[in-house]
Amino acid sequence: MQNKLDQLANKIAKAQLGGGEKRIESQHNKGKLTARERIHFLMDEGSFEEIGMLVTHRSTDFGLDKQKILGDGVVTGYGTVNGRLTYVFAQDFTVLGGSLAEAHAEKICKVMDLAMKNGAPILGLNDSGGARIQEGVVSLGGYADIFYRNTLSSGVIPQLSAIMGPCAGGAVYSPALTDFIGMVENTSYMFVTGPNVVKTVTHEEVTSEELGGASAHSTKSGVTHFTFQNEIACLNGFKKLLSYIPQNCEEDAPSLPYTSGDENRPALNDIIPANPNQPYDIREVINGTVDGESFLEVHKDFAANIVVGFARLGGKSIGIVANQPAYLAGVLDIDSSTKAGRFVRFCDAFNIPLLVFEDVPGFLPGTDQEWNAIITNGAKLLYAFSEATVPRITVITRKAYGGAYDVMNSKHIGADMNYAWPSAEIAVMGAKGAAEIIFKNEIKAADDPAAKLAEKEQEYGDIFANPYRAAARGYVDEVIKPEQTRQKLIRAFAMLQNKAVKLPKKKHGNIPL
Repeated sequence: MQNKLDQLANKIAKAQLGGGEKRIESQHNKGKLTARERIHFLMDEGSFEEIGMLVTHRSTDFGLDKQKILGDGVVTGYGTVNGRLTYVFAQDFTVLGGSLAEAHAEKICKVMDLAMKNGAPILGLNDSGGARIQEGVVSLGGYADIFYRNTLSSGVIPQLSAIMGPCAGGAVYSPALTDFIGMVENTSYMFVTGPNVVKTVTHEEVTSEELGGASAHSTKSGVTHFTFQNEIACLNGFKKLLSYIPQNCEEDAPSLPYTSGDENRPALNDIIPANPNQPYDIREVINGTVDGESFLEVHKDFAANIVVGFARLGGKSIGIVANQPAYLAGVLDIDSSTKAGRFVRFCDAFNIPLLVFEDVPGFLPGTDQEWNAIITNGAKLLYAFSEATVPRITVITRKAYGGAYDVMNSKHIGADMNYAWPSAEIAVMGAKGAAEIIFKNEIKAADDPAAKLAEKEQEYGDIFANPYRAAARGYVDEVIKPEQTRQKLIRAFAMLQNKAVKLPKKKHGNIPL
């Protein structure tokens, strides 16, 4: 009896190693870890419990009856990450290319169902050649089963996707339905159709890396939120991300112990340049306000004119959305609106308070923006903020012009508290443009039109290029010194921690997609 148990244990061990030492060596030669190594580095030591280890595929067509590998190319189970329950599945590329088929999909669906029932995050480690062709439509049905669960889980539990290798065809849509995607440089790629199909249809010559590598999706498409130099950095990055977000939509965002002290930050007084047209890096404002070294930027390389990410303020997790004057003057455009809107919706779904730093001169003009629907895409951000019921605070650091003032979490769309620095300018447009319109005839009739324009520009600026008219109306709650920002925000978020808002009863809204 003991011999039979030992034989079974050895058989399982070989299956755990992905079908043999040669396959593992091949995986390592590509600079990649095996599925089980990835889980080992992700989960707390000794916490992982595997589910479905003895599952095998059921198809017998095209030679599949001659090989029965335990696990069917995916390792699934649960454990803890930073002491918190987390579900995981890791596709094993050394087994039938990590291809997805009936049993493979059923294993993934099982842990997804468990994650939903028990209110815990799920992390998918994707490394698959796609649907298993030998199983035909059954493979396609398996993908759809997963997509359906991704959709039902959205906004209920955090769903994270790490792309650790190939992810092509139908396989890309499950990660696309999750909350955050991370890719590994040079070893992972995502695309709906590969380079060969692209060449056949469009005659374009393109490599897998150029078409769907980490660089392409982090800078051009915005599909991926994070890129990492290697797989260990990727796994550590997701562990850090999980530390900012709750287990499910019913819980509050996690917090760390914090002892309050002198919360003034005099360095903030010197960040805004004297010249209102001179750029500065909004990250200096963010890092000068939040807890030290706590800012985790999301979508760093995409739509650089807006900065989004997680941080801690007084030990509590918050989400940050900030215009970036150092890039395109911080204007809102199609990509930045979509990027910020999606992040706002995630934070709202998972009870993470929102902090907005505003310095926006308006929306980006031009035919490219208009013809590609800046109206619809800009409305996504407006919709996201208007719908959000979490505590929302805005700090206007400098410009707040035009419709962009409304969109960037203004009081008019439900912000709870709005602060402004003395350098804030809140108006329909900049002083020069306004003067040219309002005083057009007067400037044209002047002996010295340039001098008259400068005079009228100064006049308009004195009236509107400040935060005090908005404060007099109650649109700004308080004009504060920059050094007071951190202290004011800690107190305001503490005041808002029991905020409760009920939206009108409806099945769901119709966000302008």
